[in-house]
Amino acid sequence: MVGGLEQMVLLGVLHMEEGAYAVTIRRELERRSGKRLSRGALYTVLERLESKGYLASHMGSPTPERGGRPKRFYRVTPTGVKALKSSKDTMLKLWQGLESVLGKIS
Repeated sequence: MVGGLEQMVLLGVLHMEEGAYAVTIRRELERRSGKRLSRGALYTVLERLESKGYLASHMGSPTPERGGRPKRFYRVTPTGVKALKSSKDTMLKLWQGLESVLGKIS
């Protein structure tokens, strides 16, 4: 099962389709979730997801605005999509039938 932050990062990359690199991924996640994400946390998750085979990356061309440094672009792999779908199915099963219980608590 994919953890919560891992799911957020994978979904953010999927929403972006192309052009997903750390800065734009972070902006997308903050825009969609309303939550701040530190650069360090994002890079840690990106590395972990790539090591699991859920993300693939490639280096882009160097750009003048980055002092000649290239950007690392990410895409979700088929294995990553499968892991996301499995996590979603598991979470939906866990949520099923809790409406009445949650209504009593709140």
